[in-house]
Amino acid sequence: MKFQGVYTALVTPFRNGKVDTDALNRLVDEQIAAGVAGIVPVGTTGESPTLTYEEHEQVIRLVIARAQGKCQIIAGTGANCTREAIEMTRQAKADGADATLQVTPYYNKPTQEGLYRHFSEVADKGGLPVVLYNVPGRAGVPIAESTVARLSKNSMVAAIKEAGGSVDRVSAIRDLCDITILSGDDSLTLPMMAVGASGIISVASNIIPADMVKMVKAFSDGDLQTAMELHRRYYCLFRDQFIETNPIPIKAAMAMAGMIAEEYRLPLCELGEANRAKLEATLKRCGVLQ
Repeated sequence: MKFQGVYTALVTPFRNGKVDTDALNRLVDEQIAAGVAGIVPVGTTGESPTLTYEEHEQVIRLVIARAQGKCQIIAGTGANCTREAIEMTRQAKADGADATLQVTPYYNKPTQEGLYRHFSEVADKGGLPVVLYNVPGRAGVPIAESTVARLSKNSMVAAIKEAGGSVDRVSAIRDLCDITILSGDDSLTLPMMAVGASGIISVASNIIPADMVKMVKAFSDGDLQTAMELHRRYYCLFRDQFIETNPIPIKAAMAMAGMIAEEYRLPLCELGEANRAKLEATLKRCGVLQ
């Protein structure tokens, strides 16, 4: 399976403590209309740690049904328990997902051999192409480049999302193997693509999907001027969408734009007032808000 372009790490909208299915359907429609290559439900941005197993499956199933095959669906089915990750991946396959995003197991801090065995088990038994998710800032451990290279020999390990903040990682991985690499940081999309990444799993595309698609396509087509103009325009958003823990700022921004209700689940909570004012100013500066 080929992964190229913009994939949106979709937020999970809530209303009155429950998944807001109407808002979720609208978000999927907007993503498809903007021309994204794919949607990633129930990843970090989708608040996966606070969803019940039933809600986890519900969100993935709803996104797949609403998309109707018009874009790829990479279901977030990672876990810090290998057996749980396999079970959730199998369910996502049954529901019609195209691939699975597998985050590095968090908190239990496995060794590189443990990571290799974990991802291999999911790839061999889950039934879906695996997109590895390297995010050491959250998971506590990185997937070493040598481990990525070992895993790339498994035909079911299709790609890696690089969210460690290092452009050099792209070059290091490409030096060892030919696995597809997707940036996991909006601000590093163009630098990572310049050295071999094929696209982005994006937070910003929740609110500016069409311009993210335009930026990535322009770069891929060799139109560096357009790509750089869009990067410069939205850099302040790329930066400030992490002014507090993701997905708090992006959900606040989407609420300001009237896209969703601003609702989180504890332990996540609303933005601090100073950061809210800064985020609102950023959204006005880049033209998202008037």
